[in-house]
Amino acid sequence: MKERILAYLEKDSRITSSDIATMLGVSEAEVKAIIEECEADGTILGYRTVVNWEKTGKNGVTALIELKTIPQRDKGFGSVAECICNFPEVKSVALMSGGFDLAITVECANMRDVAFFVAEKLATIEGVTATATHFELQIYKENGVVYGTEKTDKRGNSW
Repeated sequence: MKERILAYLEKDSRITSSDIATMLGVSEAEVKAIIEECEADGTILGYRTVVNWEKTGKNGVTALIELKTIPQRDKGFGSVAECICNFPEVKSVALMSGGFDLAITVECANMRDVAFFVAEKLATIEGVTATATHFELQIYKENGVVYGTEKTDKRGNSW
């Protein structure tokens, strides 16, 4: 039942304990207790809202940066990842399999700021051997939410 409650909350963090209880056929108190337990033990880390920032007029650039690094003795990739997590531009850091070690998502005001971040902050971290930067051009789906029903991209091209 815990997994089902978490799945409902992951899909819609605004769903009420009462609604979940009704769907599962259990008491609201039981649902609330499980949610509180998950918050206390760190299973639930927070509640998020998916925002289509284009509709707000907010400008900015999101980039995915692939990073290769040399793992440190007794720390692996963790110490580099921990250092990267401390930068305010960084939205996510994940250890990856394949051709690079870490995938980093950053949000900056413009492409120049991303370039500065890579050159002055990432590349200077001990053990970093290479980076590759990819810029987000259009979001179609994020966190399970499909954006809009438009049939054209930002340049007006139909798809």
